[in-house]
Amino acid sequence: MAPSLPRVRTVVLVAGAALLAKRALRRRITASPLWPLPALETPVSGRGRHRTVSRRLLITERTPEADGVVRLRLESTSGERLDPWTPGAHLDLVLPSGLVRQYSLCGDPADGAAYTVATRLIEDGRGGSREVHEQLHEGAEIEIRGPRNRFPLVEAASYVFVAGGIGITPVLPMLQAAEAAGARWRLVYCGRTRASMPFLVEAEKLGGGTDRVMVVPQDELGYPELEFADDPAGTAYYCCGPEGLLEAVSAALPAGAALHLERFAPRAEGAADSDSFDVELRRSGRTVTVAPGSTVLAAVRAEVANVPYSCEQGFCGTCQQRVVEGEIDHRDELLTDAERDDSMLICVSRARGGRLVLDL
Repeated sequence: MAPSLPRVRTVVLVAGAALLAKRALRRRITASPLWPLPALETPVSGRGRHRTVSRRLLITERTPEADGVVRLRLESTSGERLDPWTPGAHLDLVLPSGLVRQYSLCGDPADGAAYTVATRLIEDGRGGSREVHEQLHEGAEIEIRGPRNRFPLVEAASYVFVAGGIGITPVLPMLQAAEAAGARWRLVYCGRTRASMPFLVEAEKLGGGTDRVMVVPQDELGYPELEFADDPAGTAYYCCGPEGLLEAVSAALPAGAALHLERFAPRAEGAADSDSFDVELRRSGRTVTVAPGSTVLAAVRAEVANVPYSCEQGFCGTCQQRVVEGEIDHRDELLTDAERDDSMLICVSRARGGRLVLDL
């Protein structure tokens, strides 16, 4: 026998009321200050706290800047103004292959219409610079992240800048800012040859024909004589270039000098890389061994394939993981002192002892 119409109406009304009550309860739970319930600590691991929003830009100019160096001008595809930046900032370029590489901004921070970066071709590199030189042309689009600044220009009455080759790229906007501020400054610019030194004309022009800019091509003058004894107290020293240049500047500076460095690659620690150590993955319940010369990232990815990573040089922060136990040998160029207390970038940093425990 078919159910009567009043009975059907009652069932529908009861079901509708139950649905409305369920929705109201869900709204109350969501609005509660206790929601979501803090039953478990939310891990910071792999969350990319330093990652910035990505966008696509158009390559509007591609210009040879020196032997083996190309300059790219990047503009918004919609013509809108780009995010502001300060001297020392860089962009992450997401290359067509998916590789992510960092390049210093070397244009004018006041130019809100475009970003400018320059890249030197590294013949025996990891492939990023070759991809830039061979695949990025005018009219192509490129995904970028940033800008970010881990090499900021501090306020000072006097500056000394030392740049090696492509290391002039973050320094050039700093020179312009120091000049605009009326600060005392000088530049030591080193390179293999004059033809290989990008933005040489711009740097010499900023010097105004004075001895504030010392150009040291290695094939003409050898290695630079680094003299800092006559610099006034409170001088801020900035250096960007190959590791040998950074070490020479560090060794020549007077005690207590304020030195700011930017490296082309992660710090090398030499003998420490010859030691193996174990890494326990606390949430996964696994333990991996990091072999001599390998990285924590490589060992972890062999067990946990979806661990996020990007630059593999300690610059971008994508692979940041929380450390539950163990002493960390930090080799990145990104984390703050506070972050280093309980986290690491597993693409470059290692253990100071025989074991680490990650929240992973």
